[in-house]
Amino acid sequence: MRGFVKVMSYLAWLTQLGLTVAGPLVGFILLAVWLHRSRGWGGWVIPLGILLGLMGAVGGLYSGFKTLHRLSGEDEPPASTGYNDHD
Repeated sequence: MRGFVKVMSYLAWLTQLGLTVAGPLVGFILLAVWLHRSRGWGGWVIPLGILLGLMGAVGGLYSGFKTLHRLSGEDEPPASTGYNDHD
């Protein structure tokens, strides 16, 4: 049962990573298209929306991988040796 819980936690993390990456990209593009069509802003707003969305997606991806690296525990400092712990 413990393995199933671990797999489900990784699946939840992967879903969160996907939403963190896709959300800003889709959101900024949709906002740019809406501003272009309904508010009459120029065509320059769509490339700006794509650029901002890509920047948000890269930031979310970086944050997600940083969290995964922290959760893996690879960079934990070695345990310090206390006064009475010497060999």
